[in-house]
Amino acid sequence: MRQFPLSDLDIAPGRVVEWRLRCVGRGGTQGGEGACKSASFNQAKHFSVVEEARKVHRSVASWLAVTFEVPGRLDRAALERALLFFACRHEVLRCEFQRLAGDLSCDPIAADRIGLESVEVGDFDSTDELLTFLANSFHKNTDTMSWPLFVMGAVIRNDSSSTVYLAFDHIVSDGVSMPNVVNDIQAAYAAFSRGSEVELPAAGSYVDFAHEQRSRYLSIDADDERLSYWKEFMGRDAEFFPRFPLDLGVEPGCMYPTVNESDRLLGAADTEALAVRCEEAGGSLFMGLLAAVAVSLRVLGGPGVYRGLMPVSERGRGSWKHSVGWFVNTLPIEFSVEDGESFGHIMAGVRASFTKMMRNIDVPFVRAWELLAPQYFTDVTWPFPVNFFSYMDMRKFPGVGHHPEWQPTAHVWAACANGTCSWFQRDAGGLYVNSIYADTPQARRTMAAVHRTVQETLQELSSTGTLRPGTVSVPSPRACAVGSQAGHR
Repeated sequence: MRQFPLSDLDIAPGRVVEWRLRCVGRGGTQGGEGACKSASFNQAKHFSVVEEARKVHRSVASWLAVTFEVPGRLDRAALERALLFFACRHEVLRCEFQRLAGDLSCDPIAADRIGLESVEVGDFDSTDELLTFLANSFHKNTDTMSWPLFVMGAVIRNDSSSTVYLAFDHIVSDGVSMPNVVNDIQAAYAAFSRGSEVELPAAGSYVDFAHEQRSRYLSIDADDERLSYWKEFMGRDAEFFPRFPLDLGVEPGCMYPTVNESDRLLGAADTEALAVRCEEAGGSLFMGLLAAVAVSLRVLGGPGVYRGLMPVSERGRGSWKHSVGWFVNTLPIEFSVEDGESFGHIMAGVRASFTKMMRNIDVPFVRAWELLAPQYFTDVTWPFPVNFFSYMDMRKFPGVGHHPEWQPTAHVWAACANGTCSWFQRDAGGLYVNSIYADTPQARRTMAAVHRTVQETLQELSSTGTLRPGTVSVPSPRACAVGSQAGHR
């Protein structure tokens, strides 16, 4: 399973049908005292950003989507039952969000009051027409302010497999949820097709997770000792957000349309060789990848200390593992990449920094932001380009053994940006990166240089086990110019 732009999806034309949730019966909510719960910090911030952006007629729209194949002639009745089962299984997908006394409440609609409404969209004769329709549908039907907060559909072909797709507003899901979406619906579809019951592990409710998180951390203040990790990271410069260390050609206060692109960094064999090199150095492939990215930024003119934000899953090993929701915290990490340091030395720094970071995973990023950088908290975006690194091993999710048959793909889209975000993924085919960044001429040059240098650094590391910046081809100064927002340490 890979994440790449929707526009790159190889999807055959066919007849499109879409489904959206609808509320059946009177009332619609769970009812009873205490039915409404508080939204998570992530959800509350996301909702506020959209609210504030719309007041000034600015679009900050975004969505997450997933597609997968259902082999053979489609059993439409079984698919509809599977989609409804999926919505009933995950409470957050049935939630309505509203302001109550300034707080954001999360009001779930009872599973027995949920139905599906289908729309016969029509036939599409070309892939380009189909992709244009899907992009427009995802933009239209994933609105933070309008329930339901996701759309489901299928491209039906009578002579081959059919493609099922779902697109979500971020307020109800995260990227790690996408493999669970695929596995749940495929398992339910297979069971209903053969007339049996669905057998899946328990999936805890993100609504409960969010409510408990808010209860624990809403009352803390800036002097709470649990914020000491963040304060140490901010250091003498008192900067909450680590700056992206290369020039992207963006102006302060400006937002730009986005570039969304994906590259393969290593094939399967080289990725496995890289994993062995990383283990030999006392770490994991993820740690080696982070080290390679940090060294690449250094080669291109960045500082000798890597400072970045990293999303980390909060699912743990319990029932959340199989849930859908926004189970992501974001934490800072810092380590040395000074010239001349060996791979083993850098790896030791990454490992120590990551271990320290994970000891502080519990404090929600949004709450830390509100308390430690209040001057930026009401902004609709991060204040400047921020250094961001994400990694997922797609081989570790439920249903991965069926991925060659299901051909699942994940897609992320954002209307605008003032910086860059990169998501690295590993699957059976190798190592990949998907980046979304502000569309400026300088950003295109800089990100092309970053992707090329990371790839060459990884190739060197996988073949020799060393990080030797001198062996990496450095682009011209214009391509890797360091601007006024370069790393400050």
